[in-house]
Amino acid sequence: MEIVNRLAFREYDILDKYEAGIVLTGPEVKSVKNGRLNFMGSYVKFLGDELFLINTNIPLYAYTKDDLYEPDRSRKLLLSRKELSRLRTKLTERQNLTIVPLKCYTSHSFIKVQIALSKGRKQYQIKSVEKTRTIKRREKEQLKEYLKR
Repeated sequence: MEIVNRLAFREYDILDKYEAGIVLTGPEVKSVKNGRLNFMGSYVKFLGDELFLINTNIPLYAYTKDDLYEPDRSRKLLLSRKELSRLRTKLTERQNLTIVPLKCYTSHSFIKVQIALSKGRKQYQIKSVEKTRTIKRREKEQLKEYLKR
């Protein structure tokens, strides 16, 4: 199971990647393992000395009934103190850096979130990245067609 935030790779330059655990409830774990997680509009933020994943939508598991469930609640991320301090210093030293979630996956029996320290791209940079990706995709398709003959 792997859920990728494709928009993050498009709109941000990835500088450093970190693997973090995430605090979830039981029905949320089952929902994530079924692939029901949406990173649209989500980001990572320091609240106090802890790191939280904000605005990530995890819908309620189909076979549970919880009237008070909030699918967009903030969820705590688990990192070592060393990684937390490194992230905090990099955010304060350089301007215009953010922490975004890249993907969510299972590692053994744990659910992990890969987060990245990143810098936002300008609109013209996003367009040039899209252009190079489409060129590479077309070249691969042409190569496949040529090899089929």
